[in-house]
Amino acid sequence: MSKHIIITGTSRGIGFELAKLFANSGHKVLALSRNEKPILDLKLKNITAFSFDLSDVEDYKKVEDFITSNWQRVDVLINNAGALINKPFSETTLGDFESIYKANVFGVAEMTRIVVPYMNKESHVVTISSMGGVQGSMKFPGLAAYSSSKGAVITLSELLAEEYKETGPSFNVLALGAVQTEMLEEAFPGYKAPTTALEMAQYIFDFSLNGNKYYNGKLLQVSNSTP
Repeated sequence: MSKHIIITGTSRGIGFELAKLFANSGHKVLALSRNEKPILDLKLKNITAFSFDLSDVEDYKKVEDFITSNWQRVDVLINNAGALINKPFSETTLGDFESIYKANVFGVAEMTRIVVPYMNKESHVVTISSMGGVQGSMKFPGLAAYSSSKGAVITLSELLAEEYKETGPSFNVLALGAVQTEMLEEAFPGYKAPTTALEMAQYIFDFSLNGNKYYNGKLLQVSNSTP
């Protein structure tokens, strides 16, 4: 049965691969990113894409209008979009922290708040975090803003699972290890990851459709390497 899927951060990497996987499997996809062109260029009839900025309040209205006009319900929300700054903490300004938290924390919270009213007990919110945000995991210099923001959404998801446990949806977090994407190159220049964006997208695809049968309010570490 065709499901309604919203994915953020679809212009490249894992989000781009996810949008293709869902559309090619017969699901209807709303693909959101600041640059909608890579998705539109695919010309896949199951995908709707428009430019969307997580830090722009007006853009959330566009999402809400689309849902009410076209779908009325959402089965899966994948909070995949993220921003990264890699520089020494001593050089990381208040503005840097603000921009990273706006995308990685506030944006996840607001997108979830907008979409949850259209979800039910069987729906699933999957937030993509990072191993760098997991307490006790190996940490790396230069990623103070990024990794701490990725820790925040883990706790946020646990709280939302509790708050919505009677009505749904389910909330889970996947903390990813190294995946060969443009963002990995920004964080660890020259590092070659053991996992491709498509391989990770296939895992997230399966988990987002089925993981809520087994998990709610959980953090799963999806990593076979350090970083």
